[in-house]
Amino acid sequence: MSVFSPAQVCQVFLNYRGEELRYSFVSHLIDAFERNEVNVFVDTYEQRGKDLKNLFVRIEESRIALAIFSTRYAESPWCMDELVKMKKLADQGKLLVIPIFYNVEPEDIRKQTGEFGDNFWTLARVSTGDQIKKWKEALECISDKMGLSLRDKSSEADFIKKIVKEVQKVTKAIGLGEEEKHLRKNEEKMKGRELQLPIRSRI
Repeated sequence: MSVFSPAQVCQVFLNYRGEELRYSFVSHLIDAFERNEVNVFVDTYEQRGKDLKNLFVRIEESRIALAIFSTRYAESPWCMDELVKMKKLADQGKLLVIPIFYNVEPEDIRKQTGEFGDNFWTLARVSTGDQIKKWKEALECISDKMGLSLRDKSSEADFIKKIVKEVQKVTKAIGLGEEEKHLRKNEEKMKGRELQLPIRSRI
């Protein structure tokens, strides 16, 4: 019988504003994930020159996604489009999204206010009505989920440890669920084979 490892069944996708966080918070977070054997995907691993639509495929391949909201997050239409994709998969029960609030208030994300809101509405001015509607729905939905917040003067190192622990907990739960499904399928196959066995005619 094959044994499931949570790390094998769960890929964690990171959605974040690269110009703001790639070489600081996110690089430290990735390092912590790798040290704790968490299977993480970030777009820096994608080959240069490939179509950015490949990232949507990576989101579909993932079981967990972290939406790392920061003040400059909404500057990027790509971050926003990824978030829309994540919301769609979460609504279908195919992806678990954990919001991470990096020095921003959840309410500012939900209502598009504060410095985050200023950046969002700047982007909105050069976007279509349909895009803005989808982005707002995704922001309101994802920011309303249970997440983790880093406040001013808080320890970033401790915050990263909390994120790793939460992801490990969720990964373990998903891994156990996958193992149960696997065992049920094996049992159903065995029952099916038993039913298909030929009944010998009596002589």
